[in-house]
Amino acid sequence: MNQNYIDDQTFKGVNFTKKPLLKGAYECCTFKSCDFSNVDLLEFHFIECDFFDCNLSSANLYATLFQDVKFQDCKMLGLQFEKCNLFGLVVSFTDCQLNHSSFYKLKLNKTNFLNCRLIEVDFTASDLTDANFENCDLQNAKFENTILEKADFRSSINYSINLEINKIKGAKFSLKDIEGLLSHYQIKID
Repeated sequence: MNQNYIDDQTFKGVNFTKKPLLKGAYECCTFKSCDFSNVDLLEFHFIECDFFDCNLSSANLYATLFQDVKFQDCKMLGLQFEKCNLFGLVVSFTDCQLNHSSFYKLKLNKTNFLNCRLIEVDFTASDLTDANFENCDLQNAKFENTILEKADFRSSINYSINLEINKIKGAKFSLKDIEGLLSHYQIKID
C-alpha cells in the first residue's frame, strides 16, 4: 500500500462520511468534533493522535493501527477493536460511550477507561492487567476468561464478574458494589 504520511495536523468539524479522510499514517494529529461513523478505516495508522468529541460508531477498524491514541468525549458504539492491527496497541478512553464494542482477546494492560459507558462491551479473553475502570458503567459487560489482575473497579458500577472463570488476583473493588462479584452465586446480600 502506498501510505500517505500526515503529521501534526488538526482536523476540526470534518464529516468524513461525506469527505473521505486521505488513507495513510497520521502522527501527532488532533481530530475535534469529526464524524467517522461507518467510515472504512482499513489499514489507517494513528500514532500519538487525540480524538475529541468525535463519532466513530460502527467504523471499520480492520488492520487499523492505534499507537498511543487518546479518545475523549467520543461516541464509539459497536466497534470491533480486535480487528485492529495489534502492533503497539495503546489506547485510553475518557468520557466515551463504547456500548456494544468488543475487545475480544486483546492485551490492554494499564488501559484507562475513565468515566466511560461500557454497556454490553465484550472483554472475553482479554488481558486487562492493571487496567483502570474509573467511574464506568459496565452493565452487561462480558468478562469470560479475562485477566483482571490488579484492575481497579472501585468507582465503577453495574459490573458482574464470575470469580470462577476470570483471573482477578489483586483487583480492586468497592465494598458497596461487591454484589457484582457474587451475583453468579444467586445469594442475597444485605
